[in-house]
Amino acid sequence: MARPLLVLNGPNLNLLGQREPETYGRETLKDLEAHWSTVGTSFGFEVKSLQSNHEGVLVDALQEAGAAQTPVVFNPGAYTHTSIALRDAIIGAQARVIEVHISNIHAREPFRHYSYVSAVAVGVIAGLGTIGYDLAIQAHHTYLTRTQ
Repeated sequence: MARPLLVLNGPNLNLLGQREPETYGRETLKDLEAHWSTVGTSFGFEVKSLQSNHEGVLVDALQEAGAAQTPVVFNPGAYTHTSIALRDAIIGAQARVIEVHISNIHAREPFRHYSYVSAVAVGVIAGLGTIGYDLAIQAHHTYLTRTQ
């Protein structure tokens, strides 16, 4: 039986393929969700994908994932740099989160260099494009395999 895994995306990631393709690529979120499902299956996961432009929806998803002990691949988008609520949700729910960013946030504008999520995530992947999601799925698999 496949183990659940949540790929969670924050604000404006619904615009992938349209928004700044030189930075974020030309793949749409729908294309990527189908790809993550395939990648997840190869590692024994049943992938659920959720994108929201609303912070509370993301908080609820993190709390549910933590309660269910569902690993999370999380791109908080711009909330990375602003949301103490997301940080607190990860801590409070004891969610196992790998933070992913398509672009290298440390090579961009100074206000993007700090992440409220990084310190409470088990790992961070940034700047590798959408491959970062694949690597995060694999990392969750490797961790779960080694700890069971």
